[in-house]
Order: sequence, then structure tokens, then C-alpha cells
Amino acid sequence: MTDSIQGFILTGGASRRMGKDKAGLVFEGQTFVEHIARELLPVSSSVKLVGTLSGSEKPKARLKAELQTDLAPHDEFEIVPDVYPAWGALGGVHAALAACTAPWALVVACDFPFVTSELFQRLASLREDADAVAPVQHDEIPQPLCTLYRQAPCLDVATELIKSGERKPIALLQSVRTRWVSFSELSNLTDANHFFDNINTPEDYARLSSDSA
Repeated sequence: MTDSIQGFILTGGASRRMGKDKAGLVFEGQTFVEHIARELLPVSSSVKLVGTLSGSEKPKARLKAELQTDLAPHDEFEIVPDVYPAWGALGGVHAALAACTAPWALVVACDFPFVTSELFQRLASLREDADAVAPVQHDEIPQPLCTLYRQAPCLDVATELIKSGERKPIALLQSVRTRWVSFSELSNLTDANHFFDNINTPEDYARLSSDSA
């Protein structure tokens, strides 16, 4: 399975509500990116970070070096720039697909510190006859930023959508053969209720830090 999947962590968001780069936030002694990368490695051949480096080049370069030291020899954690800068989440997914050299790209936003390799393995097990495998949260909201994308067809469609002015990644899932994974298909996994708890604000982060104290 690992040879057919590459992992990508989206780190290029503006983090306006948080007020600082969410990729570098620390939880239980590790950055969010380190947590996610560790869970991606068992199911993917490599893990890369996606995002424009302007304005935060030094922190991300330092994070890259730390990850290389900590997790070598699994990956060099190449930083992939956006093809369409400032195009939001769909631009990040597109950049991951454009950089992917495997049949599948597993794309995860950097503000999901509770995702697990068990979740990723479940998604990968459901990819037959699909162009994307997308989980649905317990509140029935689909999650395009923790999704497995078939590289070739999804890249073509993502490019067309961006050229048309579309910015929402859900539009990509609605335009390809998507295997929607209901929360009931994930609920038996360990800590499933927290998979899609994303950390967007200082209050979210304070709660997370308090809970883990």
C-alpha cells in the first residue's frame, strides 16, 4: 500500500483566526505537523509539506530540518510550493496533486492533530473504483482536507475548477467519483470522535493544551 500513496500536509493557510502559523503549534511535545507525519508514514511512501514559504520561510525550513533529523530515513520532507498562490484550500490540494508521483495523494490539513494511521488505513481500504475517498464527520459534514485523492483524474479536475474561479475543495469531491465514508464506518476506530477536531483559534489551542495537561 505504501508505494501507491504519498502523504501531503497542508501548511500554507493564513492562520488568521489563530494569529500564528498553526503548523508549528506544539501538542504533547511535538508540533502538529510532527504528529500528522508520524501517522502518515505507516501508510505512505513519503510525506511532504505543502505551502508557500513567503513570510514564514525560516520557521518552516527549521521544522523541515527537525523532521528530517527526527524521522529519517523515512523521508526528506520536501516543502512543495503552491502552484496557484493564495488560492485557499483547493489551491493546496492542487499543489499536492501536482507534486504527487504516486497513484494516490493522501492530503491532510495541519490543524488536525488527532488523525491516526488507523484512520488512513481505513480510507485506503475503500479506494477501489473511486477517484477520491472522503470521510464524513459525525456532524455529517464531509472533510475534503483529510482525504485520499487519485492523482491523475483529480489533478485534471482541480486545475479546471481553479481556472473557472472555484476555491472550495468540496467542489473537487463533487466533480469526481468520490467514495463518501460515513462516520459510522469510522466510529469503531480508536478516538474516532476527535479525528476532525481542528484547531483554528487561540481558544481551541488553549482547550487542547488544558486537556493534555
